Amino acid sequence: MIVEQISVFIENKEGRLSAIANVLSENQIDISALSLADTEDYGVLRMIVCAPHKAKKVLAENGIIGKVTDVLAVTIEDRPGGFSKVLEVLTKEGISVNYMYASMSHQKGKALMILSVNDVNKAEQILEVNNLSSVSPSEIYRISEKG
Repeated sequence: MIVEQISVFIENKEGRLSAIANVLSENQIDISALSLADTEDYGVLRMIVCAPHKAKKVLAENGIIGKVTDVLAVTIEDRPGGFSKVLEVLTKEGISVNYMYASMSHQKGKALMILSVNDVNKAEQILEVNNLSSVSPSEIYRISEKG
């Protein structure tokens, strides 16, 4: 399933991550998944939140710039080879994974992965045809519709 992710560049400085978390919390924006990659001077915080456009707006109001992009949410069999199977199918069809991170899954026996790929629409179709991904918006955003 294609979902929207918000990415935020943040200074690698004490209190910056806390400030972002506080802004989201104060605006009732729930974080379902996140990844933080850093360098010495800055970091990239990627998040799946219940209302990505609202998150972008309230962060901007607080001097924090964010970008909303499409990524792929994929449920994977939580067993050896489950992830390999998904990657094998995508690779065979020319889909490259740029980056990925995991999230909690609410489906028993399933893991939930967030993938940034070179062609999100094609990847979604490939996974559907191969019956490899069945995730609902409510599982990702924890609400029935995006904000």
